[in-house]
Amino acid sequence: MLRRDINELLTQTGPGTPMGELFRQYWIPALLAEELPENDAPPVRVKLLSERLLAFRDSDGRYGLVDEFCAHRGASLWFGRNEGSGLRCPYHGWKYDVTGQCIEVPSEADNSSFCQNVQLTSYPLVKIGDVLWTYMGDAAHQPPLPEFEFVHVPAEQTYTSKRWQQCNWLQAFEGGIDSSHVTFLHSGGLKTDPLFKGAKGNEYNMKDTKPFFEVADSEGGLFVGARRNAEPGTYYWRITPWVMPSFTMVPPRGDHPVHGHFWVPIDDENCWTYSFDYHPVRALTDAERQAMIDGHGVHSKNIPGTYRPEANMDNDYLIDREAQKRGDTYSGVAGIAMQDASLQESMGPIVDRTKERLVPADSGIIKARQKLRKAAIALRDEGVRPPGVDPAHHRVRSAAVVLPQAESFLDSCRDAVTATPGVAQSSV
Repeated sequence: MLRRDINELLTQTGPGTPMGELFRQYWIPALLAEELPENDAPPVRVKLLSERLLAFRDSDGRYGLVDEFCAHRGASLWFGRNEGSGLRCPYHGWKYDVTGQCIEVPSEADNSSFCQNVQLTSYPLVKIGDVLWTYMGDAAHQPPLPEFEFVHVPAEQTYTSKRWQQCNWLQAFEGGIDSSHVTFLHSGGLKTDPLFKGAKGNEYNMKDTKPFFEVADSEGGLFVGARRNAEPGTYYWRITPWVMPSFTMVPPRGDHPVHGHFWVPIDDENCWTYSFDYHPVRALTDAERQAMIDGHGVHSKNIPGTYRPEANMDNDYLIDREAQKRGDTYSGVAGIAMQDASLQESMGPIVDRTKERLVPADSGIIKARQKLRKAAIALRDEGVRPPGVDPAHHRVRSAAVVLPQAESFLDSCRDAVTATPGVAQSSV
């Protein structure tokens, strides 16, 4: 179990909280590039770390992320006119540039300097790959830009989606480093999902339902190794990297693309799940990309025009009890992404971890909580820079390998868990 005060420390991410300040040390996904597809596109509401913000792309193609509300009377700038290299409040015409600087107050005299002293809170917004990233911390300590492999391979080799998840970021993230549930919850998907099926590793997953976990520290977070029996004298290892605060990668299967996630707090009871697929050495096929769009693999089928899944808590995730009885799906919920989300959301907005009973298979979760808590307190009390900020920590991969029983997974797989351009993933 986890003490209530520690649970609160790990789950509260608003301004001034230890975990909120921790998240503000990193570049985090703010929205997908497709949400601002062209210059002067309509602005987009963005809520991150309990701050209500607005993203827009100006007439010159520059991206901005600013306080949602006009400094004059507090009207939402979402109603604003995006034109002439700025966003104009429709209430009284005050205009702001992408840095949040007020550049025009129509009611003031032409020679007035009033607007020079009006500045909205703003954060940098940068396109890398198909994601728009922001840094919400102290500008004096802004780190270098992210170097995760999925946003740096050619566009034809990668795909990213997002979905709204109605629970705290931590319980969603913990599912991403929990490899033991795959044998049960996702057993149907291992047989039928076009982005998972057909891999030799699936057989090991299904035959050995009692994985042994070994967790190793890394500079940026952890490597969580799940070991299952393979052929005599060998083990099948699935190695999940975690880079602080909330980046994880799913170990690959066969020549399928590599999957992964970012969990970004909206507020304490909701988060954005960014899910990606990429292949290090080839383009995604048309069939693979269409499967991702259709909500297979780690992606969800969303309500058109939104990032809310079609299967959600309001419709009981479209659970099909007959499919559950037949064994088509283990839980009756279709789709790997929503199988995870349905159970994570079922815990409530913030799960009460004082009631949980953990087992050795939860060792990755236990160590991740410890590392997060230690980093948040060290940042708060001593100003210590947390792991995962350095771009060198981003150059990791997940791996699936078969090793002789006597070999250490990390000693034998250092190359496999390092992202090397032009080198294929290690997969079974």
